[in-house]
Amino acid sequence: MRRSPYLLALLGIGLSGTLALHAAPAAARTAPIPTPGIVVVDGMTQPVFSLADAIEERVYVQTTVDTDHDGRLDRVAIDISRPRETATEGFKVPVIFEHSPYRKDVWYDVPYPSVLVDELPQNGVERRSGQRTSDLVVQRAATKANLPGSLDDYYVPRGYAVVLGQSVGTGDSDGCPTSGDRAETLGTRAVIDWLNGRAKGYDAAGAPVNAGWTTGAVGMTGVSYNGTLPNQVATTGVPGLRTIVPVAAISSWYDYYRANGLVVAPGTYQGEDTDVLAGFTAGQARAQGRCADEIAELTARQDRVTGDYSAFWRDRDYLDARKVRASVLVVHGLNDWNVKTEHFAGWWDELARHRVPRKIWLHQGGHGGPGNAASVTLPDGRTWTWKQTENRWFDHWLWQVPNGIMDEPTAVVQREEGVYTTYADWPDPGSREVALRLAATDATTVGTLTSARPPKRAVEQLFVDEGRTIHPDTLVADPEATSPHRLAYLSPALPRDVRVSGRPELRLRLAIANKPDANLTAYLVDYGPAGSTAAPTVVTRGWMDPQNRRSVSRTDPLRQGKLYDLRWTLEPKDHVFPAGYRIGLVIFSSDQDYTLLPLGGTRLRVVPHHSELRLPVVGGRAALGF
Repeated sequence: MRRSPYLLALLGIGLSGTLALHAAPAAARTAPIPTPGIVVVDGMTQPVFSLADAIEERVYVQTTVDTDHDGRLDRVAIDISRPRETATEGFKVPVIFEHSPYRKDVWYDVPYPSVLVDELPQNGVERRSGQRTSDLVVQRAATKANLPGSLDDYYVPRGYAVVLGQSVGTGDSDGCPTSGDRAETLGTRAVIDWLNGRAKGYDAAGAPVNAGWTTGAVGMTGVSYNGTLPNQVATTGVPGLRTIVPVAAISSWYDYYRANGLVVAPGTYQGEDTDVLAGFTAGQARAQGRCADEIAELTARQDRVTGDYSAFWRDRDYLDARKVRASVLVVHGLNDWNVKTEHFAGWWDELARHRVPRKIWLHQGGHGGPGNAASVTLPDGRTWTWKQTENRWFDHWLWQVPNGIMDEPTAVVQREEGVYTTYADWPDPGSREVALRLAATDATTVGTLTSARPPKRAVEQLFVDEGRTIHPDTLVADPEATSPHRLAYLSPALPRDVRVSGRPELRLRLAIANKPDANLTAYLVDYGPAGSTAAPTVVTRGWMDPQNRRSVSRTDPLRQGKLYDLRWTLEPKDHVFPAGYRIGLVIFSSDQDYTLLPLGGTRLRVVPHHSELRLPVVGGRAALGF
């Protein structure tokens, strides 16, 4: 019978077969350990190996792809830090692997396309305004090489190797960036194959290098793109990948750059698309040189005209967990408008569907992790920080430490006041869909949200798109006031706290009076009591192209003036509306922060009587209180 490395360590037997007695906590140690072996206290590995003595090396791993079409298989560069004992004592260790396209030589001034258009491109008008939107662009920050850095600083002393890779087409790796497709996935998988003896690796001089120092057990982690790559590789079912911890990670590039048939930017990167990102990660010399043709192909195939889902996007979609063999600890910010919340929710649903071992941490921040010091108190009274949770997760899945982490609550959610709370699952199992009907007494007044039957008289309400010049903050403010550029609907003051957990859905009867198409935007808003000065809180957002009313994969022309029944989900959310506050829905057209911005004047008509907002309310209609 094969024995786990953790069990051997507990028995005092190092992985080389030598005796290793480690009873004292790491904090009590003053002398270096004489023989290899991990130390576990409270179900968590302790820092007993010397980082100063760690071995660092660069390896070039041969992939199975040729992304620059030069007739040679691409090699990806990886940097390794591992305990000295892996060389001197034959100590074999698992690996924590972070792959990234941002290590070096990124192109800060990559050109962005303008989002200012005379007409929406799907209207059949190809001419665009010449104005650039550089004033709207916030450049990405590059991630520098991190050896030494936080991952190796923390995990190498705890008996892990840390591998930092440079994804294909970036930094010191060969090839061209492909923005999330199968080639990028296989380029990342090659590193795991090399760690398990299935791929070739070379040093800088071209001499073969193997990874005889590892057990072959690999855990991947990273934030944003660095967290997306673990999602990609996990879908291949590659042997050796035992777990992933994707933080603020993409699960479908379509959902990153599109929404329900509409061209929609990631938050703070108006105008970005797959070709812009590829140019940024490639670096200017590579993007304008040997990878120019490959990036031009991205531009042609990404289709900023119709916004339809296509084979191009299917190749960048990881929402298929049939082959996933790694456990998954999903981490995401509930207010992340760069990698929006549908990315974690869609991935989470797919993992659940295929019974993948999983847990989830959701925090109230934006694009990033919860912070190492963020802490949760479990039902049994123990308190763990986020970093300790991550540590225990890797220990359980890579060192096979029986620390009980999989017996703990599945979901950790940070509430609005900052406290982390545990739940049995996400969305909350107690969520029930509640239909709030839109109602209005005339064409101009602010409407209402009601769970009762709407008035029999079907009032129509009108608004005009001026999103190019009016920011959403203005459209959301002052909900009691009428506005010609948006429609607002308010619930009564809530008699008690109301928690929403899941995906809100909007069903809207709408016509476009004078154009072939229009952007369509909806914001769910948390408003204070009537007459209060409390600033509104945008809870979630959603966008749609009415031409994609039947399918995200197909554009169906609209007849001007004809009413259509549209339905789409807003970004998933977990939010508590406080007692006394009001639930608000704001509907408008172009969104200055996310959509293309045509010239104003598009007129839209809504029939509230045949429209409704469906909210996933914990406790259902009874909990809503109206």
